[in-house]
Amino acid sequence: MSWYQYLSYFLGGAVVANAIPHVVSGMMGRSFQSPFATPSGKGLSSSTVNVLWGAFNVALAYLLIYRVGSFDIRVTADAGAAGLGALLMAIFAARTFGRFHGGFPAAR
Repeated sequence: MSWYQYLSYFLGGAVVANAIPHVVSGMMGRSFQSPFATPSGKGLSSSTVNVLWGAFNVALAYLLIYRVGSFDIRVTADAGAAGLGALLMAIFAARTFGRFHGGFPAAR
């Protein structure tokens, strides 16, 4: 398998992880940070914007994972690439947005 397929799976996993808080926050009717807020990534977007942004992320993840190469969840390397992307995005999001929601102390 080519390196770019693993890169695509990795990025697809990251995009899936990014979709989750947007869709969940939106479905709960809560505002959440999004690229469309002012300031971008710090301000809050409406619940509807977050559901739409999350849905876009799900569609993009589908393209990255299932339309590049021949992804098979039973192949450890395929699942590992997508899982690592999701894990690293989750850690990044926790550290970045935790300061807005009390999950990570602000830098002093």
